Parts: sequence; structure tokens; C-alpha cells
Amino acid sequence: MESGLDFHTARVLLEWQIELGATEAIGDVPVDRYALPETTPKPKKPVAAPETHTKPASMDPVAVAKQAAKSASSLPELRAAMDAFDLCDLKRGARQLVFADGTPGARVMIIGEAPGRDEDREGKPFVGRAGQLLDKMLAAISLSRAENVYITNVLPWRPPQNRDPKPEEIGMMKPFLDRHVALAKPDVLVVMGNISCQAVLGKRGITRLRGKWDQALDLPVLPMFHPAYLLRQPQMKRQAWADLLELKARLRERG
Repeated sequence: MESGLDFHTARVLLEWQIELGATEAIGDVPVDRYALPETTPKPKKPVAAPETHTKPASMDPVAVAKQAAKSASSLPELRAAMDAFDLCDLKRGARQLVFADGTPGARVMIIGEAPGRDEDREGKPFVGRAGQLLDKMLAAISLSRAENVYITNVLPWRPPQNRDPKPEEIGMMKPFLDRHVALAKPDVLVVMGNISCQAVLGKRGITRLRGKWDQALDLPVLPMFHPAYLLRQPQMKRQAWADLLELKARLRERG
């Protein structure tokens, strides 16, 4: 035999391997696993890490927002500054910026909470069912966004699944909201819902706050129920009507 083993020796070795668990022969000759290859394989080129939008640890989003808002000297400039602001994660999940609607320079400025699905699609605040109810409420006291009302939101981008805005998101976008009010120059502010009260007044508890005038941003502020809440709780429309009459009376007093 070419291997130099006689038949009986080879058979004994084969039976011994079978007892060890060998079931098939992989090669005709043994392989020296300790031998070094003639050439060392080249290392694979590292795959570039995917680009992320993580902001540098030293960057303060609120400080960046303050500087961007301060630099805007008009509403169009403020809109452009907000559209260019990339430090809020909400922007990447929204279709578009929802800036404002209505009449700039109007006596009444309404501040809602955040865009919903309809607002995200159309790029305007209060355009869904809640917006339709708001228009009816305003018309009842001779107001309209087409003539004498200006509307915006605390946040310009829709939160995922319409969840409540996080405190850090509100804090990040607050400088833009403050500048928005300063450039719009209304006579009074109407804040609708808890989120708006928290952002403008630093308070929550809309049931307790509604209908009572407060002060913020050097302006009188009237908290009211959000129209979306009134759609869910129609029995609260009586209180909302009383608040609208209070708003009408204040506007009359201020000429």
C-alpha cells in the first residue's frame, strides 16, 4: 500500500477513528493545521459608519435656538431660521414645518400645542376637525384667521403618533416661539391646551387656568380649552363660550 501500512494496521486505525465518532472522510491526505499560510490575507477594508445626526456634546440646542431666533428680524426670516434648525429630532419624523396661519399683525394670536396629521400634511396649524371647530368658535365673536387672528403652535413639527411634546422639545423650541410673538405683535395671546400653558405660562391644569387672564411675554394671556378636547368633551363647550365672551370683552376694552 502507498501509505506504508499493511491491511490489518490500516483497518485497526480506521476502526479506532470510527469509535471516536468519525463518519466520513473529508480528504485523501491529512491536513497540517499548524502550518502557516504562504501569504497573510489582507485585512478587509473597514466599512464606513453610517452618517448620524448626533449633535456634538458641547452644542447646546437651546443656545443655538436663541441665537437663530434673535437673528430673525421678520416673520419670513424666522420661518427660514426654524426650517434650518436641525437639532430637534421631531424634524426628521415630520413631513414639513408648520409655521403659522392667519393674519400677521392681528390683534389676537392663538398658540396651539403641536401639529397633528392634517397639519403635518398641509403645513398649516388647526386645519383638521379641531381647526374647523376653532373657526366656528372665532366666528361666533366676529373673529377669523382671514381678517384678525394669527395662529401658530408651540412646536412646528408633528410628534410621532401625536404624542405629547417632551419638556426638552418645548424648551428647545421656546426661543423661536418667544421671537414669533415679538415679531407678530398681537394685543392679546390665547393659549389653547395644557402644552401651550406650560410653554407660555409655565403652568399646567387647563381646567383650573381656563378663562382667567394671566400675563406673559409682556402681553395679557387667556388660557382656553383646546378644540380637540372640546370634540372629545362636548359638554365643556359652555365654558369655552364663556371664555370667548371674555376674550371679546377684553378686545373691546383695549379699543
